[in-house]
Amino acid sequence: MKVVLLENIEGVGAVGQEVKVKSGYARNYLIPRGLALMATDSSLKEFKDKIQAKIKSEATSKGHALKLAEEIEAVILSFTVKTGQEGKLFGSVTTANIHEALTEKGFEVDRKKIALPEPIRHVGTHDVSIKLYPEVSATVKVEVLSDTEA
Repeated sequence: MKVVLLENIEGVGAVGQEVKVKSGYARNYLIPRGLALMATDSSLKEFKDKIQAKIKSEATSKGHALKLAEEIEAVILSFTVKTGQEGKLFGSVTTANIHEALTEKGFEVDRKKIALPEPIRHVGTHDVSIKLYPEVSATVKVEVLSDTEA
């Protein structure tokens, strides 16, 4: 039976490839799991339409991510925290704090996408990277102030 693959399947083929597989494998495994379509004229057209829609949605998502990155880079997040001598913080500024501050400013960002190698423990201005899309990231400025300075 000829099928068109909707996903890469090891040992069978790549996305969009028309391959011949055993009927039972196609009917009982590939088609029910949404991994393939029967290779008919209508299913080939449906597949091409799905690919076009996916490309269009990815372009829209990437455009949205670029716009969001531009807006985020214009923002400076300020945190006033208790400090000891030499500007060392009691505690730290973490991804959770940054996520909360971004949410308060109206930005919906997944907390796991905030790249902070280790919590911020010193007073000053720090650059924090946020991955918004596979090829799009933004850098937000995080300003940590001492409560005695404020």
